[in-house]
Amino acid sequence: MADIARKANAQWMGDLKGGKGNISTESGTVKNAQYSFSTRFENGTGTNPEELLAAAHAGCFTMQLCAILAGHGHDPQDVRTEATCEMVKDGPGFKVSAMKLNVRGKVGNIDQAEFEKHVAQAAKMCPLSKVMEGNVDITHEAVLE
Repeated sequence: MADIARKANAQWMGDLKGGKGNISTESGTVKNAQYSFSTRFENGTGTNPEELLAAAHAGCFTMQLCAILAGHGHDPQDVRTEATCEMVKDGPGFKVSAMKLNVRGKVGNIDQAEFEKHVAQAAKMCPLSKVMEGNVDITHEAVLE
C-alpha cells in the first residue's frame, strides 16, 4: 500500500486536433483547466501535460533543495525554480527529452560552489527526478543571489 496517493483526472472530447479537454486535481487547486491540441503543440490559451509536468518538477525539486540546504545548516530564504520541459519528435509521436531547471536562491551561510553542489544533489534526489531518470535529460543552472 502506498504511503501517499494523489489524484488528478482528465477528460477529452473529440479527435486529437479538433477535440478539447479539461484537467482537474483532487485538491481543487487545478479545476477544469482547459487543454487542447493548440495548447499542447502550438501556443493556444490553456494548459498542457508538459507544462503541468514542469510545474510539478519545479515544485518537487525546490522542496527537496530547501530540505537539503536546511539540513546542512543553510538558511533557504527564497528559492525559485523555473523548469522547462522539452519535447522532440519520436517516430510518429513525441517524447519528453529534457527538463531544464533554472534555480535562483537567496540562501544564508553558503557560497556559490556549495549551492551548486546541493542543487545537483536535489536534482538527483527529488521523487519526480527519479521518475524521469534514464528517460529524460535533467540539467540545472544554479545562481546564488
